Amino acid sequence: MTLAGIELRYLINEINKEISDYYVSNIYGITRNSVLFKLHHPEKPEILLMFSTFGLWITSMKIDQIEENRLVKRLRNDLLRSKVADINQIGSERIVYVTFNGFNQEFILVGEFFGEGNIILCNKEMKILSLLHSIDVRHRKLGVGLTYVPPPSTGLNLFEITRNDIEQIRTVQTAVARWVGRTLGLPTKYAEEIARIAGIDPQAIGNTLSEEQVQKIVQATKDLIDNVVNGKHEPYIVRNEKGADVIPVPLGNISEENHSKVGSFMEGLDILFSENLLEQGKSSQSTTANEKIAELEHKLEEQNKAISLVKERVDSISSVAKALQGIAASGITSIEDQKIMSFLAQHGSALRKEAGIPLISIGDEKIKINPQSSIQAIASVLFNESKKQLRAINTIQLDRKKTEKNLEAFKKQASVARDSVVFTVQRKKEWYERYRWFFTSDDFLAIGGRDASSNSSVIRKHLERNDKVFHAEIVGSPFFVLKNETEDKVSSVTEVAQATVCFSRAWREGLYGLNAYWVRPDQIKTAAPSGQFIAKGSFVIEGTRNFVQAPSLQLSVGLFEKDDNYSLMCGPTFAIKRKCIYFVTIEPSGQEMTEIAKKIKLEFLKFEEKKEAIKSIIIDDFIRVLPAGDSHIIESGIGEAYS
Repeated sequence: MTLAGIELRYLINEINKEISDYYVSNIYGITRNSVLFKLHHPEKPEILLMFSTFGLWITSMKIDQIEENRLVKRLRNDLLRSKVADINQIGSERIVYVTFNGFNQEFILVGEFFGEGNIILCNKEMKILSLLHSIDVRHRKLGVGLTYVPPPSTGLNLFEITRNDIEQIRTVQTAVARWVGRTLGLPTKYAEEIARIAGIDPQAIGNTLSEEQVQKIVQATKDLIDNVVNGKHEPYIVRNEKGADVIPVPLGNISEENHSKVGSFMEGLDILFSENLLEQGKSSQSTTANEKIAELEHKLEEQNKAISLVKERVDSISSVAKALQGIAASGITSIEDQKIMSFLAQHGSALRKEAGIPLISIGDEKIKINPQSSIQAIASVLFNESKKQLRAINTIQLDRKKTEKNLEAFKKQASVARDSVVFTVQRKKEWYERYRWFFTSDDFLAIGGRDASSNSSVIRKHLERNDKVFHAEIVGSPFFVLKNETEDKVSSVTEVAQATVCFSRAWREGLYGLNAYWVRPDQIKTAAPSGQFIAKGSFVIEGTRNFVQAPSLQLSVGLFEKDDNYSLMCGPTFAIKRKCIYFVTIEPSGQEMTEIAKKIKLEFLKFEEKKEAIKSIIIDDFIRVLPAGDSHIIESGIGEAYS
């Protein structure tokens, strides 16, 4: 499916609402024509924005890289850490400008979602810095160093149409739906729907319409555009022999049998476009193997034909040899006897000479003989030739077995390649998952800051009257908040104190024996005393501090299950063992975060019963829960929540 201009306008409106104040935290190449932007906000859930040659949309699918994308390196160099300032559409064309601001620079990423599509990175003067496809045609030239110029407009701006624009239909001998589609740049499904809403036969000829009918077309067009662009949707996915499509608004010619409702047009688009990317990826990954499979299947077919042909020749030669033996028994002694000649003809063979050499031809086979030899001797020559041909069959059969073995191997390779291309659905995360978090063994939620921004957010946005605030006795400590704990549970207080120390600079530097302390919310002051300054993410603490020694520098990563969803929880070992179904325990020193995250995932994958759920958790999520610094694994096993 391809995006219509009005569908693109809706997507742009929706995306602009979501991405305010987000910045680019990473960019992934998915296919050679698609890139994925990971957008981060200090207080909101991450957004995945897919940018492809056939559209852009917010996705819930995380697809691993399928092919190299030559734009990614340049995009990362220029756009990482920049904010997505705005997304604009050029009229009603299928062209978007995505503006990125950061570090006193501005870049514009152009998406052209028609034909083969294109992705073009420009500076703020619209000079092309990099692009997927260079273009050099009569009316347009695109290349690095040139100024980007959009293609000539192919129709009216749908968002500015007037009665006079539609009035032109009364001067043509073209069917209504065809004219509307061509003139307004709308797909057939929408052009026919406009005619249906207007109460006009889509095949009616334009110059037969009345003024009243033209007005109905104008109104129907505006209504349809308004419904699609402003989200007045009842979206559903249609699947039939022609393929699949997602429709934002009900269309009169769609049967109830072949469509399924979806939550939103964006969601439906995400499903179909992700399926499209996945299928392209599977095809791409298995292309080489499929080409070899086709070659081997052709070779196998030729080998089978060769065996059949040789068998036919062997049977023909053996048949003539046996017949000659029978004739010899009747007293005929010479191969040149006339009775032999007619007999040979009956068996599809003949006695002849080529370049003076006497031969017996049997089908296409020519066997040299001595006509002076006895009939029995000539029959023996033929039998020997048939045995020789049989040996050839054995050779071909051995080659065929090798071909069959290679064919099976390449089929397996193609299957593995296709199966390796998968996507995972990004589950909806809980609000607290943007921070450090875990549930204590007493079932209380603890949340902590990851950096200065989230430290500030934890205190300013989520601190309530019945909470406890924790901080370690070291510079570079997060603030942790133990939510709604009024009973002073020793176990919960000790666990949060340990987490506060472990997620501080103490882990990276291996500083054992540190204390943490906790205070009440009213002891936290968000403003510095007059004439003083406090850094972002820091606060003034007044009054008595309640000190707790961290029992150890040790954390566990656990697989936490809630409402059939799985997430990673990292915290003190006792709490994680108590609340999770599987866990891996770590201590400071060892391997850097990426490597230890991979090892932890491998440990999790030993838990066979949840293998598929674990596979769907990406390495980035494992890295995200770990403390900053090197670590090593000391233990793994099944937690108490497993049942």
